[in-house]
Amino acid sequence: MEQENEEQKINGEKFFTLSEFRHEIGIPLILARKLVFWGEVKASKAFDGTLQIAHSEVLVAKKIMATPWKKAVYFFRALGPGLITGASDDDPSGIGTYSSVGAKFGFSILWMAAWLLPVMLAVQEACARIGIVTNKGLAGVLQKHYRKKIVLVVVVLLIIANIVNIGADLGAMAATLTMLTKINFYLAAIFFALLSIVLEVFIGYHFYVKFLKWLAFSVLAYVVAGILIHPEWMTVFHWTFIPGIRFDEEYVFAMVAVFGTTITPYLFFWQASEEVEENKLHKKLHKLLSGEREDDLHTKIARMRTDVGTGMILANIVFFFIVLTAAQTFFAHGITNIESAEQAAQALRPLAGDWAYLLFAIGIIGTGLLAVPVLAGSGAYALAEIMKWHEGLELKFSRAKGFYAVIALSILVGLGLNFFQINPIRALYYSAFLNGVIAFPLLIVIMVVGNDKKIMGRETHPLWVKFFGWLSVVFMAVLILISIWLYFN
Repeated sequence: MEQENEEQKINGEKFFTLSEFRHEIGIPLILARKLVFWGEVKASKAFDGTLQIAHSEVLVAKKIMATPWKKAVYFFRALGPGLITGASDDDPSGIGTYSSVGAKFGFSILWMAAWLLPVMLAVQEACARIGIVTNKGLAGVLQKHYRKKIVLVVVVLLIIANIVNIGADLGAMAATLTMLTKINFYLAAIFFALLSIVLEVFIGYHFYVKFLKWLAFSVLAYVVAGILIHPEWMTVFHWTFIPGIRFDEEYVFAMVAVFGTTITPYLFFWQASEEVEENKLHKKLHKLLSGEREDDLHTKIARMRTDVGTGMILANIVFFFIVLTAAQTFFAHGITNIESAEQAAQALRPLAGDWAYLLFAIGIIGTGLLAVPVLAGSGAYALAEIMKWHEGLELKFSRAKGFYAVIALSILVGLGLNFFQINPIRALYYSAFLNGVIAFPLLIVIMVVGNDKKIMGRETHPLWVKFFGWLSVVFMAVLILISIWLYFN
């Protein structure tokens, strides 16, 4: 122990390991690493290859993290795939679907927010765990261990769902811009489609997403609006924890749509692929940090859990408050159908007044620009792995032409759906239902793959992931069977 203490002192100054440093400051390990990577805190390399941080640098870090607000800002800046996944989960499809069900069913659908949270956490952790352990995307893992026909069916289902969702999101963004500027709807849709392609193909998603993920936090305005409208909180809590399930066609359709926009297929593939991308970035990080040893699987999974957990909890909070504001603003006043972007924006009027349209527009356009590349990218990752193409959003176009061609084509086909004169808000709702149906077979595949020791070794699903993951499969199977029965009766 004395020798260890001596080793931690050089020229009379005490040095801390990275773990000791983060406990001293009171921050997560993921943020401690990023502070060093960003150059905010200087670190040196010990004889055993680990990092050591001087006491003087600890004081610097304490000044940086002087207030809870600064600590929160740095923490969100440090988060990666999990936060982006969570933010893109509250995309225009999510905002439109949650607003629609809140207006149609009021507080009686609120229970899904509380009850779906552990399922969201379990499913996204399962996908992320597969990516971390295998260092492959979901399609790559499936192709290695299952028949190609099965993998192809899974990927085709994914791409179909993604294209429909892209079309609905582009339509919602265009309708929102038209609401603000009176620009032609079709010109606006074309603009957003081309902008998404240019940004993702030629600039690089990982570059501009650093800015977009902050813009996506505009949807937190629904949280503030939900508080300002002063709902009867005892009633809210009652409906949150006691399911008000009705077995009629509209309510069951709504449950499938909510499930589909909350636990959505494209996030399964995106999460796994982005964990692979994150591994590449962390390898560069370790080289920059004076050759620090690469993290073991346990450390990677722990870091992922912080990231995924934060993203999913934030997505779930927004989900809850969008339903709450829509129920209080529309349902309580007898408005049960939302037909336009202008009407949907009224949910934010208690917070923003005449600025409600602008705040709604920032949320729809910000999350749309975040989600459309995720939708197109998830399908591109899956198909590229099957076709053995070069893949990755960090690659230049010349090195991954097939990968980027799938992205561009998915966005353009999605754009084409908007020329069939479909109501954008209704399109969001129906695309969410389609996502819910397609999520069912994909969830089965994910749960089987993640529990296969030949694939995952000792890192198969933890017990809680198994429980909530298979619960989601059973839940969706029951809903789909009830939907079919109600349709034919």
